[in-house]
Amino acid sequence: MHLDVLDLRNFYYRSALGRAAQKVIRDELTTLWPEAKGQMVVGFGFAAPLLRPFLGDARRVISLMPGPQGVMPWPPEGKNVSVLCEDTLWPIETGHVDKLVVLHGLETTEQPSALLDEAWRVLGPGGRAVFVVPNRAGLWSRSDATPFGYGRPYSLSQLEAQLRKHQFVTERTMSTLYQPPSGRRIWRKSAGFLERVGHNIPMVAAGGVLIIEVSKQMAAPTRPGLGEAVKRPLRALEGIGQAAPKPETARTSSRRPVSS
Repeated sequence: MHLDVLDLRNFYYRSALGRAAQKVIRDELTTLWPEAKGQMVVGFGFAAPLLRPFLGDARRVISLMPGPQGVMPWPPEGKNVSVLCEDTLWPIETGHVDKLVVLHGLETTEQPSALLDEAWRVLGPGGRAVFVVPNRAGLWSRSDATPFGYGRPYSLSQLEAQLRKHQFVTERTMSTLYQPPSGRRIWRKSAGFLERVGHNIPMVAAGGVLIIEVSKQMAAPTRPGLGEAVKRPLRALEGIGQAAPKPETARTSSRRPVSS
């Protein structure tokens, strides 16, 4: 079930913990995608906090927000790019999206399979998508104080299997948010240090979220008529190896011998 847009807005824009989480995840995204010049960038769920770096150079930016969640105007300055839509019916033409970001969308929808089909549909050839989901092994998925404590958390193997089933190819994976999901000052001051330690020594603690970048798998093209050609191979060499036909026995003449 999707969270309310007001709760998400208050977390990411009005709490110290939410602003810290926003920065950490956005920094990872811009490392994956340093620019989007001339491209169409779309976010689904509550991806608006991650889309801001692309407003300057992208050809178009759209923030899709699911109906059960609700929508808010964004960005607060300039023209609004937020659109209210159904989980499985996005107002975007097939194959037009270059970059897609899904945050608080996959783990909270009641129709994850249909949502992934829709994500596959809108991506263009060579397009990339990033899914950000709660890490099943992390602390953030166990805390109701953050949006990552709602919905279905994933392990990396579960997420990769689900995406592969819907014809996505994994390109890169990572985890982040190694800091505790707490707004206490002592944790806020040490957040940067904990993120560095977590990235360098990931076995010490599990990151709060998983980030996976995928590309759209396209079916191999087939040439018309090739299947029929294989089904009907050439018959020029048929008969080789079979027994040679026996010569036909000469017929006995029925004429009477000529008397001398």
